[in-house]
Amino acid sequence: MKNMAERFLIAMVIFILATLLIIYNSSSGNDSISYRGQFVYSVLSHAPSNLTKWVTKDGYIPVTGNKTMKLRCGLCALITSSSHLLGSEIGSEIDETECTIRMNNAPTMGYERDIGNKTTLRVIAHSSVYKVMKKPQEFLNRSQDTVFVFWGPPKKMQNRRGGTFRLIQRVGSAFPNLSSYIVSPKRMQQFDDLFHRETGQDRKKSHTWLSTGWFTMVIAIELCNSVHVYGMVPPTHCSKPQHKRMPYHYYEPKGPDECSTFLGNEKVKKGSHHRFITEKDVFAHWAKLYNIVFSHPSW
Repeated sequence: MKNMAERFLIAMVIFILATLLIIYNSSSGNDSISYRGQFVYSVLSHAPSNLTKWVTKDGYIPVTGNKTMKLRCGLCALITSSSHLLGSEIGSEIDETECTIRMNNAPTMGYERDIGNKTTLRVIAHSSVYKVMKKPQEFLNRSQDTVFVFWGPPKKMQNRRGGTFRLIQRVGSAFPNLSSYIVSPKRMQQFDDLFHRETGQDRKKSHTWLSTGWFTMVIAIELCNSVHVYGMVPPTHCSKPQHKRMPYHYYEPKGPDECSTFLGNEKVKKGSHHRFITEKDVFAHWAKLYNIVFSHPSW
């Protein structure tokens, strides 16, 4: 009887382990097919913030003087740095939009046919300030009508001895007619709080760096009655088996692959990374609340 009981117990353990293994393999397979943002489970779980009412006097600090950012637009074109725009031939359509918004050091010279030439607002990360300064003929000399918004950690943006702050000050001194602003520490905290509210995850504890796309999308919703986003792929794009290799930036044809960048940043837990797919899930939610449409590709 004792041997029978032992054999029965062993059989039950084997059965349970086999069942768990099947369940694990099944769920792992599904993850590879339809991978979504790791924090997406919390999207829609909170009452939405009305981002159109975020505009305040203290949200953006002028680089020089005491100007106030008064930019307001009806329809805005938010042009991403995606290589999906190459060959689109929609440059003239973009330039006809009332306001056009670009990011970091994404150039227009040489790409006008696909992405246009007009720039109303350029949102620049602290890590891209030097890249912008390196090409003044592209970003500064031709941009007297462009509003610049620089964002970054307050300790970098407010430290008068820091390199980033001094670079931004050089921009203001060399081009005094430019309208350039720094996102205030208070507003930076609001961006963090918004991420927490939309995803249920603390940005710092989850080792997340918000992308320039996150800042730009929120600013566009603040300043524009409606937003047309060009070149941004949907959150499920990289989970499709048929997706092809595409450069992450249209101006870096030999740069990293788009989906490898998205998936790599989303899954890694050590260090700080952009959660591109999670952000796109949030953007899809915002599109239902605000007047946002996506094209090239459409979703």
